[in-house]
Amino acid sequence: MSFFDKIFGKNIETEQQPDIQFGRYTDSYKSAEQYDAWDIALEKFEEKDYLESYSNFFNYLNDKKENNVVWSRQNGSIKFEIFQGSKIIIGEANNKEFRAIAKVVKTESLNIGFMRRLVETNFDLKYSKFALDNDNNIVIVFSTSSLDSSPYKLYFALKELATNADKQDDLLLDEFDSLKALSNTHIKEISTTEKEAKFQFIHEKITSVLEEIDSGKLSPDKYPGATAYLLLDLCFRLDFLISSEGYMTDLLERMQRKYFENDGKATAQKNLAMKKEFSKLLERPKEDYFKEMYQVKATFGITSPVNLDKIVSFINGELGNMDWYHENNHDKVALAIPGYITGYCLFNYAVPKPIRELFLLYFQISESEYFKKLGFTNSYWKDAKTLDSKAIKKALEQIQYANKEIYTKFKINESAIDFASFPVFSKTLLQQFQEFDLSKRE
Repeated sequence: MSFFDKIFGKNIETEQQPDIQFGRYTDSYKSAEQYDAWDIALEKFEEKDYLESYSNFFNYLNDKKENNVVWSRQNGSIKFEIFQGSKIIIGEANNKEFRAIAKVVKTESLNIGFMRRLVETNFDLKYSKFALDNDNNIVIVFSTSSLDSSPYKLYFALKELATNADKQDDLLLDEFDSLKALSNTHIKEISTTEKEAKFQFIHEKITSVLEEIDSGKLSPDKYPGATAYLLLDLCFRLDFLISSEGYMTDLLERMQRKYFENDGKATAQKNLAMKKEFSKLLERPKEDYFKEMYQVKATFGITSPVNLDKIVSFINGELGNMDWYHENNHDKVALAIPGYITGYCLFNYAVPKPIRELFLLYFQISESEYFKKLGFTNSYWKDAKTLDSKAIKKALEQIQYANKEIYTKFKINESAIDFASFPVFSKTLLQQFQEFDLSKRE
């Protein structure tokens, strides 16, 4: 299925586009059949029909587009595999016990550094734990009696196990040379062309932002807020558009977490720390980036669903800050604000499906050259400075059409969107969000 089939549905006639993953996987967009399976799983658990409960629980987890959960039932037990990024969680469940395990990395010798890291991580885990198996593999395991294996517990326990296994393998391999990668035959390699485009984009965006901060008209000391918007927009933009695994993703997470910490540090100090981290990314070898670029299946999202009101509240709190920069011809900073809003929401929330599609469209318009290098043929610009309003309106109509079955009242008022310039377009598009009705079909 093509990328635009996934987004807009098969009934819309669109040119075939590359099947490329963007942003963090979310498990919030489940079908009616999946929700029915969840209800049955709860009923069967209460009736102590554990195998039937497990079967329906896996039906709930399985995204048919991803085919991310595989299981079979035989001889009074269920054997299963759950895919989460670079890891496969394997397990077996019967009427007595539910057990799951994921192999993370292989160790040739015990090193106090990674052992301390994993012991500290175990302290924070609620359901699972890191351990060492008989083949010197670092694994993460979860087990519980069937009597205590409600679908709620299984969901949160498997999510904890899966997301930690997927995150820790790349981080441990990057930091500790004594650890070895395990075979990941289920990973889908992406083309060298895609990797090159992503690597160039990382360097071009970081270099451009750092040059704007160091050589632009606005002094970082006098205008720390402007610098912060540039850096945060860059952080969230790279996270969504590159979608790599491992070191860079972890660094971006730590950067934004440090920035929003209530640690008493001034904005200028936090900006300086972020600049240093981005400079490190510029020095990183291409080969290290390429190792972290691949396509995977996932089962659990790491962000929590939010309603439209929370998104609109965030937009309203930030969007007005772009006016002064735009009016005084500081458009790079002005555009960093809607970029920051879009990236922040995608990074921190599992936004409703129509909103995610609008945010993706915004990035496609703002980073059109990057998407061309990735092989996308959509063009939303007549020339370097003029938006193609006809093409953008068509894309907006496609998003409405694709969501009409569930969000029956969702409508975009295209006449309220101003295409005079990209800053004006960005502002008026985001202002539209407060007019949306995302109530679902009952």
